Amino acid sequence: MRSLDEARAVCERYHPGLVKALAEIPYAERERPGGPGIALFREYGGVGLLVPAEYGGHGAGPLDAVRVQRALGALSPSLAAAVTMHHFTVAMLFALAADGGRLSPAQLDLLHRVVPDQLLLASGWAEGRTQQNILAPSVTARPVPGGYRLSGAKKPCSLASSMNLLTASISVPGEDGGPELALALVPATSEGLSVHPFWGNDLLAAAESDEVRLEDVFVPEELVVRTSAEDPGRLDDLQTAGFIWFEMLVSAGYAGAAASLVELVLERDRGAASERAALAVACEAGFALLEGAARAVAAGEEGEAAVAGVLVARYALQDSLARTTDQALELLGGIDFIRSSDHVRQAASARPLAFHPPGRGAAAEPLLAYFGGGALELS
Repeated sequence: MRSLDEARAVCERYHPGLVKALAEIPYAERERPGGPGIALFREYGGVGLLVPAEYGGHGAGPLDAVRVQRALGALSPSLAAAVTMHHFTVAMLFALAADGGRLSPAQLDLLHRVVPDQLLLASGWAEGRTQQNILAPSVTARPVPGGYRLSGAKKPCSLASSMNLLTASISVPGEDGGPELALALVPATSEGLSVHPFWGNDLLAAAESDEVRLEDVFVPEELVVRTSAEDPGRLDDLQTAGFIWFEMLVSAGYAGAAASLVELVLERDRGAASERAALAVACEAGFALLEGAARAVAAGEEGEAAVAGVLVARYALQDSLARTTDQALELLGGIDFIRSSDHVRQAASARPLAFHPPGRGAAAEPLLAYFGGGALELS
């Protein structure tokens, strides 16, 4: 399929050899718990995709990034889901680094190490329950001399076993005494941080989505990103950048899983020409919306307009994934179903997009308010 070939070509340009290395491994092996995908991603330089060139990375833009994610999702939905957490975390931190003075020297030092040390960043922001507050901290922070003691858990937390750094949203006392959202950068080797089994589904099992517990983990003040009187919008900007990137990248990965099945239908000439054409149109239309949102962000769209754009693309794509994967499996036929469970698993692996926040219920009223000329305020 031409668009999927283009996505693979973009992935090859940034990470030469990664597509081939993944394709040579049987699908079931790629998707098993502890599968090789994350190690290959690191081996072929995947961590640097969104890292700016001045920090040693590729500095890919939104359009190339969603195409790379589509290529990975076509081969390993687990890998695409897992590395979304690294990429969007990188994107939001480097968005702050681009403006001088918004990150501390210690925070900038960590960012300079991402590519040379092939550091993987996991996300401790809200995940797993579609109707929860997407920004509500699941980790408590107790002020102590020199920093904070963190306690709590993130479950599921993708990249749990391979991460080098956990980024956790926390609540700290603000200057007025009230709670204030902040972001802690927690080294995975910190005393009191541990990983425990959590993921029980065979689907996306290679994403390392287990429980990360923090039990009185000390984080120094210089590794906590928070607002200040001179920069009151620091955390707002970080949240917005992270949210936009997350929605684009996670949607693209699941889109790849569906596109791979559609590609098989076309290659095998399954069904009537009209059925194949309708399937391809539905698949391409959903991803075209996502590419359109990515182009808008690349052109400078930001804030509420960008958030609304990526959510429209995400929900439209979410609807189309169910239809296209069902139809693709039907056209591939009963013998394909009988001989292997790979394609059924791949089709089912496209469905969890619906479980990532914000769910439709949480986004419905804010989107309606925005479309009607009001403010878009997600919680």
